[in-house]
Amino acid sequence: MAVRRQRRLMNQINVVPYIDVMLVLLVIFMVTAPLLNPGVVELPTIGEASRPPVRPLEVTIRADGTLSYIDREHSRASRAVSKQELGEVIQSKQEEKPEQPVLISADKSVRYEKVMEVMDLLQKLQVRRVGLMAVPAR
Repeated sequence: MAVRRQRRLMNQINVVPYIDVMLVLLVIFMVTAPLLNPGVVELPTIGEASRPPVRPLEVTIRADGTLSYIDREHSRASRAVSKQELGEVIQSKQEEKPEQPVLISADKSVRYEKVMEVMDLLQKLQVRRVGLMAVPAR
């Protein structure tokens, strides 16, 4: 009678063939990499999109109803004006730069009617970009 040997389970993986394949691939890539020519990259041309954005003109309505504006392109100082003077200033600024936005910041105690009057003035002057400033809630 023949003696049967029990097969033992093999719990190890022979990684030598994998290492050989990896080294062959590495040599192939090292030899072919210098032969490849990198493509020519065509860069986009500079157009209007690269111009710096125009700083907005800020109109402030204080609690007592007085108006002032800040033109950040020329100074950081606030200048008090009447409603008529504000219209003249905005009109001259819009003639120079029609894409200049106008931001309205009003004290929270100002009546809604005062804000609407300023917005109506901006609409009559055909200001294209108008925004309202607010402080984010914390």
